Amino acid sequence: MGDSPQFFNVDIARLRETVRMFYRVFNRNLSHLPVQAFAALFSLISVALILTSNVHADQWGQKLFSETHHDFGTVSRNAKTEHSFVIENCFEEDVHIVAVRSNCGCTKPVLTKTSLKSWEKGEVIAQFNTRSFIGTKTAEITVVIDRPYYAEVKLTVGGTIRSDIVVEPGEVRFGDIELGTKKVVDLRISYAGRTDWKIADIRGKSDHVEVRLDPAQRKGTLTNYLLHITLKESAPTGEMLDELIVVTNDEKNEQFTLPLSARVIPPVSISPVFVSLGDVVKGKSVQNRLMVRSKKPFAITGVDCPDARFEFTLPEGVKTLHVIPFSFKGEILNGQDNGALKEKITVKTSLGDDMSPEVTVAGRVVN
Repeated sequence: MGDSPQFFNVDIARLRETVRMFYRVFNRNLSHLPVQAFAALFSLISVALILTSNVHADQWGQKLFSETHHDFGTVSRNAKTEHSFVIENCFEEDVHIVAVRSNCGCTKPVLTKTSLKSWEKGEVIAQFNTRSFIGTKTAEITVVIDRPYYAEVKLTVGGTIRSDIVVEPGEVRFGDIELGTKKVVDLRISYAGRTDWKIADIRGKSDHVEVRLDPAQRKGTLTNYLLHITLKESAPTGEMLDELIVVTNDEKNEQFTLPLSARVIPPVSISPVFVSLGDVVKGKSVQNRLMVRSKKPFAITGVDCPDARFEFTLPEGVKTLHVIPFSFKGEILNGQDNGALKEKITVKTSLGDDMSPEVTVAGRVVN
């Protein structure tokens, strides 16, 4: 269930109590003071309360992020280096982000969504500029939220960009791959410096990635390596965001990282994967729809949803694209203390139980 940020109401109550307290104290002990002196004292304490409210606001905003710091480590020149800070609105109210800014040109923040409904997700992507900068760099990204209340959240990133190593292309990018298929990507690493420099090992976290390294090509102080990176048929469906660690014989700078990304597409996909119903008035109904696709013709055999307030219309026939209309009736279930909704729905197909895409639906029933 989502919650409502309560800091603003709490601080207003504290401010009212402060007014009452000052009134009592003034009548008992401070009535001899000039009105101007009393007003100045009251203003100072009011400012302190407002500053405290800002602290609470920032703490509220931080709950939207699962992490607020990322270390890129050591990366090569020209490497595509970025990190996504995920934002999830865990509150009932809509969240609106008015701005994102960085205090260093070495990092560019990119916001994927400005408005998030309850349980909706977005990202602040921190892009590390490895083309124009070298050396150790740090940056602070400020995320400015203006609704439902004002808050500023600080995100920090840092890393070291090497000037003696260049990779081309700047990332290991497999793109979209169908489940059960293999793909190979080539990447060149160039080093300028020691004549005995070499790559000793390449490590990765995933068992679904294999790397083959050609013998080094040397010319004076320049050393070139060609890498062949394979994504195996065993890779599971979904987004893959990983990195390869290149280990060298340089004792001062022993290793650096290469970003790796892929998206393995399942045989059956559903869109959207997240549906926000927004505020549904009690007693009213809202309509929406789901789209299910596959390259192989199939039939929709059912929809699993434990919430009786949903009603689905199953399409007939065998085809590669199905549209499933559905409706939701605005009712608050027994035992609920509010009207918040978050439900996972599974669509069953004739292709088998392991070909059943899922979607999350969120919203709120209001009076």
